[in-house]
Parts: sequence; structure tokens; C-alpha cells
Amino acid sequence: MLPARFVPTRRAPRRNTWKDVSRLYTSSDSSVEETRQHLRELLRETAQSVAVVTSLLPTAESNNPQHPHSPTPRPAYHGATLSSFTSIALDPLPLVAFSLRVPSRMASALRTRADKYKALTAAHLVINVLSAIQPHLAERFARPDLYSRPFEDSEVHWTPSEDGLPIISGALGALSCSLVGPPLPLTDLRWMGKKPMSDGNVEAQELAGGGGLASELFIARVLRIERVPPPESDGNDDGLRTLPLLYHRRQYATVCDLEKP
Repeated sequence: MLPARFVPTRRAPRRNTWKDVSRLYTSSDSSVEETRQHLRELLRETAQSVAVVTSLLPTAESNNPQHPHSPTPRPAYHGATLSSFTSIALDPLPLVAFSLRVPSRMASALRTRADKYKALTAAHLVINVLSAIQPHLAERFARPDLYSRPFEDSEVHWTPSEDGLPIISGALGALSCSLVGPPLPLTDLRWMGKKPMSDGNVEAQELAGGGGLASELFIARVLRIERVPPPESDGNDDGLRTLPLLYHRRQYATVCDLEKP
């Protein structure tokens, strides 16, 4: 069973009032910082699906204490919680996208795999869409300060895909994907044909007000929908196993059905 503070709840829908909507209003004269803040507040009112991307870190050396300099490589698995995962196309190819903060070990690992394995038929990563019984895993993979190697823990149950990448047991679904190209920097729009901003530019100064956080956009082709192993549980959470894990108002939740009008 999950700790009580992690058990997601089905919430009744809340009807927005005029006051709720008006406080998120921005005009054409709004600054980037005002728009950023209002967008953050609006997204907080929406429910975001939660997923964990898993892959391999660059090859590590064997940690055998008797042979500390042994050249024998060993796989080092890693994962990171996503709140920005979305499907962006089904035709002509199924494509998904997500962003990662940089610098991070996962962003570096995916960049390395994309450079090394350029064929779109080779999986670089697995996106595990979490189920409502897994908020504890979302926390674990979101906190590298507490869980620097989240797979080296008995709480994370998984099986390898045919590409040797982790599929998390009990997930709602798992997608084996290949990156279509290198990640796109979201703090520099020159890849879109935009002119770079000078330091004295007002917009450049406003962009600097975002807390100095940088991120990169990853676009991937879905190669396969994987068979997910069942969770290792006593069966008491079977009802939540088939529901998605959502992040809403800074806490975990899941869906509820609306009454027909």
C-alpha cells in the first residue's frame, strides 16, 4: 500500500467563477514576467499527466571493490519524471515531445544516445505513463537530490524492453521511442530562424527573470507500445491501476466521471 499522503483522490469538478478567470487575464501590454506568472497559475488549475522517461546513462565502469579499475562495463539505468509529456502527431509517424531541465544526467544521456544511435528504428528511451497507484515513483524520479540512482532501490520494479531499457511495472502504459534529432534549446530561438536578442534588449532582460532555469525540447518517434508487467502489490489498488496519475494544484490526483447532463 502507498503511504497515506501519496494516495491520489478522485475530485469532484470545481466550477470556475468570474473572479477565477479574471485574475489570469493579461493584456497586450503585459510583460513577459506577468504572462509567465499568469500562465503558471493557469496551468496549475489544469491537470497534467505524469510520466517517467527511462534510459541508460553513458557506460560506467565496474564498481567491483576488488578490481576498481576493471574495464568491464555495466549498464547504469536512470529515469526522470516528466510533467510536459504530450503527443504531437499520429500521421505520418507517431511523435511525442517532452522537455527536460539542463544540465541534467538524463538530458545528457539522451543526447549521447541520439548521437550514437542515429537510426530511427533503435529505441533511445522508454516513456512510462504512470498509473494512479504510482505517485511515490513520480516523487522518486523527480528528486535527484534524494534519489541520485533511483533504480538501485527495491521500490522500483521493472523489466527490460527488447532494447534493454526499463519498463516500470504497474505503469498505465509504456512507449519505446527513438529521438528524431538532437534536443532543441528553449532559451535560444535561433533554431526557429529568430534573431538572437542583445543583452540590452528589453525582452532579453525579461527572459532573465525566469529564475535562470534552462530546458531542452526532445521530440521522439514512438516505435512500440510495450507490454507492461503488473505491479507487485496485494491487489487492493487494482481500481487505481487502470487510471492515470495526474498532477493538479501541486498534488497528485486522478480522474472522475462527470454526470451526464
